[in-house]
Amino acid sequence: MRQLTSLDAQFLALETARQTGHVAGLAVLDPSTTESGRLELEDLQRLVAERLPLLPPLRWRLAPVPFGLDYPYWIDDPDFDLEYHVRELAIPPPPTDAKLAEQVARIVARPLDRARPLWELYLIHGLAGGKLGMLTKIHHAVIDGLSGAEIMGVLFDLDPAGREPPEADGVRGDREPSDVEMLARGLAGVPRYPLRALRSLPAALPNLDETPFAGLPGTAAVARLSERVGRLVRRGGDGSELERLELKAPRTSFNGRISPHRRIAFGQLSLDEVKAVKNAFGYTVNDVIVSICAGAVRRWLIAHTELPPDPLVAQIPVSVRSGEELGTYGNRIMLMSAPLFTNEHDPVRRLHRTHEALLSMKERHNAMPARLLQDANHFIPPAVFARAARATFALSTSGRGRPRWNLVISNVPGPQIPLYCAGAQLVANYPISVITDGMGLNITVMSYCGHLDFGIVADRDQMPDVWNLIGWLGEALEELKPT
Repeated sequence: MRQLTSLDAQFLALETARQTGHVAGLAVLDPSTTESGRLELEDLQRLVAERLPLLPPLRWRLAPVPFGLDYPYWIDDPDFDLEYHVRELAIPPPPTDAKLAEQVARIVARPLDRARPLWELYLIHGLAGGKLGMLTKIHHAVIDGLSGAEIMGVLFDLDPAGREPPEADGVRGDREPSDVEMLARGLAGVPRYPLRALRSLPAALPNLDETPFAGLPGTAAVARLSERVGRLVRRGGDGSELERLELKAPRTSFNGRISPHRRIAFGQLSLDEVKAVKNAFGYTVNDVIVSICAGAVRRWLIAHTELPPDPLVAQIPVSVRSGEELGTYGNRIMLMSAPLFTNEHDPVRRLHRTHEALLSMKERHNAMPARLLQDANHFIPPAVFARAARATFALSTSGRGRPRWNLVISNVPGPQIPLYCAGAQLVANYPISVITDGMGLNITVMSYCGHLDFGIVADRDQMPDVWNLIGWLGEALEELKPT
């Protein structure tokens, strides 16, 4: 049995009837590269079955502790049913991206069954040009961006012929623990609560304003005071202080309470064109991506007469997974804040300001403890963890103050060589991430084989015209191209 961390458990705790905690990815596959020229459901089921020894999280099922006395555990599902998890469907003709996105949005909006391992895979027929879609859906409590890429590396191959399947590991699933056993584990963990909190205090308190708890009254003051006290008691330091950015997110229509329904849009940009811009200015690919996202969101805000005079605040997930933690799955991330200069009308100045802001964010990231989010969560006993986490996010949607963040922007580097799944070539890989109360817009991009694949998720009611952002991303890139 493997216990969830506090950060893993947070993604479970935030789930409600309106918001889910899973992430997804829409892969577009070309079956013409397979030996038969086709890809059927049985081919995918066979592939997943062969690779299961290398993918332990796909067999994990939740084993909760009674009364929430401690964080849940993962067990190997003794009743694992592969056919339940790997399914197929078709979109009606004629094929369009809008129809595909609508079907994906409906699947993504449905919560995963917690009585089973928390993932599903769908083979989608009926795409244009004979292509197929493969939608993977897995809970964020199981993976973060890097561990998701590890799973992708197991399911995909470097050539159509694939590779020899690994030897079966003989796993038959764990014995189902009884409620009494789980209660005993929970009671044994109770004495650890205050110890975990005490160990977390020195690292977490000075940085509370960089956690989801920043929306609570007095958090910023506690963080500043803790930092000053820490500098006074430290010996041998130079007394320097990293400048704190006072970021205050304005409220927009996608920063309220979300509905249970989603809208999804996806599209590609040329990685070479983005690199030409970054080389012309001497910046980074990430600088350009965040800047063009600001340009696209600016156009949406103007179209809806909502453009605020201040920059928006983007939540940017950053991996803190060390080399020793590769293959351990779960979550090793930090949530950083950066201004999104939607208030800057000049695209070049917007890029310059974005570059400076992301440099400052990187400095803050390097100065903060890698386990900050877990440490901050340790202040809350598991028995009230779920309610406290939801209450914290509710403060951002009450309408009585500013949200903590306006939207999520995430850039995940991917492989620049062709990949194959059961012999079918991967043509595109659109990431589909999470939205929550207070953050009804998520823009995630993954680079693959010379292009950037954008996946945009929004609340269905807050942003019914989310597809416009795809075109505006392209226009924002055109504005920055060197002449």
